[in-house]
Amino acid sequence: MDYSDVSTIAAWITEQGLKGASEAELMTGFCSACRDAGLPLDRGLALMDTLHPVHEGRAFRWDSVEEVETEFEYGPTISGEAASNWQRSAFYHLWSRNEREIRRRLGFGDPIDFSMLDTIAEAGHTDFVAMMHRFSEAGTIGEMDCFFSHFATKHPEGFSDHDLAILRKLVPVLGLAIKCIALGRIARTIAEVYLGEDAARQVMEGKISRGKSERISAALWFSDLLNYTKISDSVPPEEIIPLLNDYSEAVITAIHESGGNVLKLIGDGVLAIFKGEVPAETCRAALSAESLLREKLITLNAARAADGRATTDVYIGLHIGDVFYGNIGSQDRLDFTVIGPAVNEVSRIASICRSVDLNVLMSSDFAAAIPEEEERASLACIGRYALRGVQRAQELYTLDSARLNG
Repeated sequence: MDYSDVSTIAAWITEQGLKGASEAELMTGFCSACRDAGLPLDRGLALMDTLHPVHEGRAFRWDSVEEVETEFEYGPTISGEAASNWQRSAFYHLWSRNEREIRRRLGFGDPIDFSMLDTIAEAGHTDFVAMMHRFSEAGTIGEMDCFFSHFATKHPEGFSDHDLAILRKLVPVLGLAIKCIALGRIARTIAEVYLGEDAARQVMEGKISRGKSERISAALWFSDLLNYTKISDSVPPEEIIPLLNDYSEAVITAIHESGGNVLKLIGDGVLAIFKGEVPAETCRAALSAESLLREKLITLNAARAADGRATTDVYIGLHIGDVFYGNIGSQDRLDFTVIGPAVNEVSRIASICRSVDLNVLMSSDFAAAIPEEEERASLACIGRYALRGVQRAQELYTLDSARLNG
């Protein structure tokens, strides 16, 4: 492999990175191109931490012979077996000592002193090199502070000095391309986690101008926890966040699994919408989420009760109407949300659940949007109610089976 090949491979990596190729595609293409050009690569792995609520990072593998899982995500490495494996790795050695490279000539008597080296040696690899390229503070996001990679060969003589010089020139280019793709993935993840999937998609498509909005028709959901204030006053402070997380998980997953989008988490409250052109379908989706949530609450409350922890219920207001969906705020602090009278009404409907001892209430507009007679037959009108801050009183409906747990 000569230095003209270095320019060709570097140009390919750059082009693929600009096109948005996946990290696994970059890793596979890089290793294959190097091998085709004469660099005796037989195994490669790259990994980088990320910014994600569940995963600590992502890794990408390549093997010249075996079929391997080309990419995988890994969880926290701060405790247990994961921490032990990390602390015995060549990457930890580099990171903890702030070194750039470490090599083990496995076929020539070097110690097998890092995790995975025994497996690599048993597979017939004769030489191993691990590298770390650390980012500056300005290039660091969360735990994503460096790019790790390792490479191994089965060549009888191992890597030559020339081979290592080639890798030292090319691996930083690979790391930059993978970091570029990873940053885009992180941006999408952060947007989805904090804005919701649909709002995140619109923001990532460039809809971030203040005042930019669209009028949509949607089924609206507003839910709160029963007796949350009383519970939070009676349980230890360290139990409040786990309680909110448990019940938020049940509510949010029920909404998402039914096709809805969560827009706001307001303390123990959740504002969500079900978008669609056909009102009957959006209302059915909201009712499906309500039914799914009740199933989840049965399981959740049983598990919490068995652990001696506080349990509660969720009360829900459902409405349908036209809202404005878009960016509201100042020039440097925007919120992608829905506004309009229907949003105020659905929160007021939800608040009445407590006084009438029912866990779900819906507006007459929502009830009327359900076209099938057998579906409407499961609804019961509970009377006409004045909603605080809303000019007109409304007839409210509930499901025949709806009751609060206390």
